[in-house]
Amino acid sequence: MILRLAFGSLRARVLTVAMTVLAIALSVTLFLGVEKVRTGAKASFADTISGTDLIVGARSGSVQLLLYSVFRIGNATNNMTWESYQDIAARPEIDWIVPISLGDSHRQFRVMGTTSAFFERYKYRSGQSLATRDGEIMSDLFDAVIGADVATTLGYEVGDPIVVAHGLASFSNHDDQPFRVSGILEKTGTPVDRTVIVSLEAIEAIHVDWKSGARIPGQSTPTEVIRQMDLEPNAITAALVGTKSRLQVFGLQRAINSYPQEPLLAILPGVALQELWQIVGIAETALVAVSGMVVVTALIGMMATIFSSLNERRREMAIFRAMGARPRVILGMLVLEASVMAAIGAALGLALLYISLFVAQPWVDRAFGLWLPINAPSMRELLVLVGVVLAGAIVSLIPALRAYRMSLADGMMVKI
Repeated sequence: MILRLAFGSLRARVLTVAMTVLAIALSVTLFLGVEKVRTGAKASFADTISGTDLIVGARSGSVQLLLYSVFRIGNATNNMTWESYQDIAARPEIDWIVPISLGDSHRQFRVMGTTSAFFERYKYRSGQSLATRDGEIMSDLFDAVIGADVATTLGYEVGDPIVVAHGLASFSNHDDQPFRVSGILEKTGTPVDRTVIVSLEAIEAIHVDWKSGARIPGQSTPTEVIRQMDLEPNAITAALVGTKSRLQVFGLQRAINSYPQEPLLAILPGVALQELWQIVGIAETALVAVSGMVVVTALIGMMATIFSSLNERRREMAIFRAMGARPRVILGMLVLEASVMAAIGAALGLALLYISLFVAQPWVDRAFGLWLPINAPSMRELLVLVGVVLAGAIVSLIPALRAYRMSLADGMMVKI
């Protein structure tokens, strides 16, 4: 009987019920969407670099080294010498090592000097390799390979010239040694998309006529002469390292961290990422809390809706009582109505979430490099949905108890 009464009452107030269900659905979509973005962001950050056992650079902080070497955020406090790089590269534990040199820029995009091995060894998203969308990797000293975002933002195509600026916020350009776009990389969703990649030798070549961060007045070495020079670097910013065995990683890390020739730091990318997430954990918690408050607000709105309808339904309750319905039937009916609205809202919210993910996933990946996987609901998400339904039943107890206490005489006295 309670089921029949509850569903009949919901049908009689279809517009109000629909608005309440929609509010709950949108709040659930927001909460679960924030959860998806949060976990997707963690996964995307973790997948930015895959298959690299260690990152080596000058001694600083592990998070700082990770940020500037992988995410192109911030600057190195110091460089590591080329002699130290070669010494580390010669160690028996090393399977491969890729040097990177940072410091210059092109129209707010970072310029990175490296070797052709970077395109073979750099992996992302669980082992995917870099691929060119157009053109090829560097074959000439002044060739440059650009990421997908650089090409899209600046409208570059293969063969276009690029002039590198000295430093990150500098008005001094290396316009006497322009580069040529030799290749454009496929979209990766990583900082590589926002990077201009040149050879290590090219970084040395454009600084031949520079000293202490400034151009030497009156000096301009011809390109033909530069091409004949020994362009071995004196220092690099960092190096990506792969070991022959995972069992050797910690021993190699200790050896590099205690390197006697100069202060160096070797970090495990995964461990440094965990430290980074601990730093931003407060903001993450605040975001989840805000979305949770939206759900709570929707449930309070449902309780207010039930409260506001009680005065209109006092005669209805009185008639039910006069027909023999016990007070607990009235209470059960109101709790059941709220539970049904919360359940429908939770289910609709889940459906809206997956529709939104299906529509927005390619755009978010293309615009922000954030991959939002479309997976079956996790146990955490299912518990959230169950929690919403239970919370809906609990908040409805307050107006239900008020209806429970309404007397038959009070209901009959209501004027129409």
